[in-house]
Amino acid sequence: MLKYSKYLHAKYIQIVSLQSMVLRYKNVPVFYEDEGHGPPVILLHGFLENSTMWHAVKAELLQNHRVVSVDLLGHGQTGCLGYIHTMQDMADAVLAVVNDLKLSNYSLIGHSMGGYVALVIAQRFPERVLGLCLMNSTYHADDAQRKQIRKRANIMVQSNYEAVVRMSFVNLFSPESRSTFKIELEEALNEALQIPLQGYIAAQEGMMVRSDMYSFFKALDAKKLIIIGAKDPVIHRQRILKETIGSDIVCRELSNGHMSHIENKSELTYILKHFIE
Repeated sequence: MLKYSKYLHAKYIQIVSLQSMVLRYKNVPVFYEDEGHGPPVILLHGFLENSTMWHAVKAELLQNHRVVSVDLLGHGQTGCLGYIHTMQDMADAVLAVVNDLKLSNYSLIGHSMGGYVALVIAQRFPERVLGLCLMNSTYHADDAQRKQIRKRANIMVQSNYEAVVRMSFVNLFSPESRSTFKIELEEALNEALQIPLQGYIAAQEGMMVRSDMYSFFKALDAKKLIIIGAKDPVIHRQRILKETIGSDIVCRELSNGHMSHIENKSELTYILKHFIE
């Protein structure tokens, strides 16, 4: 199905042509967009996002690449499988799309939770991965404090979904970005509020039980990139900077918070384009 859509940004209107598809996987729909020609790049969004988050940076990537972006389980137009979506579950759904499209060698770019899913895919099929970018993401598992935050959120969200989502989502932006990118923040928040309660809870439960992937990522024989925000409240910035010194992992630091595709769009686009090339 070919559809034409307009996406309003702060200073311009971009018209994009999308090849939007739905794959049936374990009796639920998995939505994805498949565009362009050339070496494949798979884009995986974060928690409370969907594949539309990539529209702001996708045009540059499409110049020389085939770009596939997938709605993860319980997000966007993809259905839920239960009340816990492990990163393995999400990776399996993405791989169903990858296999259906017959993609053999590809680059992976994952934002936040999408990075956790990308790591599982790379661990499953390292020989297929040309490059792996963790964008505002980490290879470390949740520590005890983060798990406790997720548990509390899963309780609170059942009685006041909008307030919990709004508060946690806004806090992902740096204080300056909350005013500078007010329109984009509201648009992204509106997308977040469309996530069903089941999708919210299942993703949080899945992130809590994910394994630490530092050793795997360090040993992976592929191009490796981590993008971090200097004011990101979620990622342990100093720990990652220290751990990547002297390694073959490239670490790029941007000036704002967790939402680099909005807060540092130009710099991010440049970095991603050169990474996949």
